[in-house]
Amino acid sequence: MTATEAVAPTLPSDLLAYYGDIVHEEVQRTLRSEERSPLSPLVADYPGRPGKRLRPALLLAACEAFGGDLRDALPAAVSLELLHNAFLVHDDIEDASGRRRGKPSLHVQHGVPMAVHAGDALAVRAILPLLDQPRLSTHLVQRVTRELLETARRTLDGQSMELAWRDDVTRRVDLDDYLRLVLHKTCWYTTIYPLRAGCLIGSRGGVPLGPLTSFGFLLGAAFQVRDDVLDVAGDAEAHGKEAMADLREGKRTLLLVHLLGAVAPDERRWLEAYLATPAQERTPADAEAVLALLHAHGSIETATAWSDGLAEGARAAFPAAFAHAVSPFHARFVEQLIDYVVARPS
Repeated sequence: MTATEAVAPTLPSDLLAYYGDIVHEEVQRTLRSEERSPLSPLVADYPGRPGKRLRPALLLAACEAFGGDLRDALPAAVSLELLHNAFLVHDDIEDASGRRRGKPSLHVQHGVPMAVHAGDALAVRAILPLLDQPRLSTHLVQRVTRELLETARRTLDGQSMELAWRDDVTRRVDLDDYLRLVLHKTCWYTTIYPLRAGCLIGSRGGVPLGPLTSFGFLLGAAFQVRDDVLDVAGDAEAHGKEAMADLREGKRTLLLVHLLGAVAPDERRWLEAYLATPAQERTPADAEAVLALLHAHGSIETATAWSDGLAEGARAAFPAAFAHAVSPFHARFVEQLIDYVVARPS
């Protein structure tokens, strides 16, 4: 029995919390060890707020599943958590989001220029833990670092795609377009990179990564579609964001993609006019009208069914992805995350 098994015998929530606490403590230690500056409190703000820390937990679990020691992968997990928070700071600015994890967004508290600066600083700091890994070979450090940089590139490409769609409200976005967006913007850094990096570290590069990539896409897509649904049907207080934030921002979630393809021509013209209106000019009544259309055309039920279907796909892909795992305990935790991401109420 590993140390992880001894302290977290119940899956998956206990182990998720266990990994999350370890990463949180290491992130705080890393930030405290740096020279203080006027920017330091802003850099430490989002990483200090409570969160599930699913991404670094998945990386640590993958490392242990493929035979590694948790300490081997902790720098990569810290790096990923810092990068995630950098993306959150910038996303909140781009989306004009007023809340993050139950508190005012960084740009609301400190203004856009300082928030952008803090996000940039977090992104730079995300590289540093990867450069100090005495437990890994130089070659393996380089592989993991390249994986992170490729992940960042893909995520930025996905965000650019989403912003372009928001500017071009008449663009026809179909399911394939949506899944391509999700692959780049969500899956690569939420599930694919954590699985690949954890496996690389745990197996010392001895396991093929292709099956993990396929599994990671299906798991990450199920996660994102569930997020789409929670935006309009979840408990905003529980997930720490504003209710119907995606809807008011005009994001092409799967719900909106389905709705635009299901409405009558006059309803589509109204929806396109809504999307063409600057976000700050959209009224709560307009958002409620879109929500009513989502209910009327079954878009919420359709998206929920897609999330369930993607989860089924992830279950089918899991055995191949973890065929070379040496720790059934940690592999089982990853498998149980499939149900966790689609069943979570917030």
